[in-house]
Amino acid sequence: MSAVLSDPMENRLLAAMPEPVRSRLFAQLEPVDLPLGKVLYESGSKLSHIYFPTTSIVSILYVTKDGSSAEIAVVGNEGVVGIALFMGGGSTTSQAVVQSGGHGYRLKPSGVLEEFNRGGPVLNLLLRYTQALITQTAQTAVCNRHHTLDQQLCRWLLLSLDRLRTNEIVMTQELIANMLGVRREGVTEAAGKLQAAGLIRYKRGRIHIVDRAGLERRTCECYGVVRREYERLLPQVADLRRCA
Repeated sequence: MSAVLSDPMENRLLAAMPEPVRSRLFAQLEPVDLPLGKVLYESGSKLSHIYFPTTSIVSILYVTKDGSSAEIAVVGNEGVVGIALFMGGGSTTSQAVVQSGGHGYRLKPSGVLEEFNRGGPVLNLLLRYTQALITQTAQTAVCNRHHTLDQQLCRWLLLSLDRLRTNEIVMTQELIANMLGVRREGVTEAAGKLQAAGLIRYKRGRIHIVDRAGLERRTCECYGVVRREYERLLPQVADLRRCA
């Protein structure tokens, strides 16, 4: 992969910033390849950069002492990875891992903090994004506790699809199981049901979405809650695809 194939304006959060801010930030942005499985930061480590995905998706995970993990949020071209840098923490209890390979940009803390501390539109935009991300994290916890694995998988597929250019997701069932914090056999069974219903086609680690509208009807309310909150808080950012 070559990072020069992406454009900073492909990140909708960057594109929504005022032009003078973009000019200052773009001069400091560093293009990066974000291959599948790359760890951007570990739990408890000091964050050295903030990341703006363009064609990749990053999974935010909580990892337990015994090595088990569960996804608490996903970030794609609508957002930024590393909010602790401008929220004052500098480190976080979560881990960030690339779940769908592609490209992005990274920025050192000084550049982010300078713009954040100026206040105004950038401060408002980043705080609204943080609120939307908190909503996604909270709704994920509710979904994992109260809804079926079938519904959780539909939610996960739709959230990923919103952040990709295509209708295909490259992801093994084992990795999906790790993201959802469940056994691989459960994911195999749930994916089999979706395939039998004509909603997806799954083969050799590639999931092709055949019927997005069907997935939206089958999932729980959690997906809609998260999407509506992004659209409410970030109307200039959220252009998530609608079903046909």
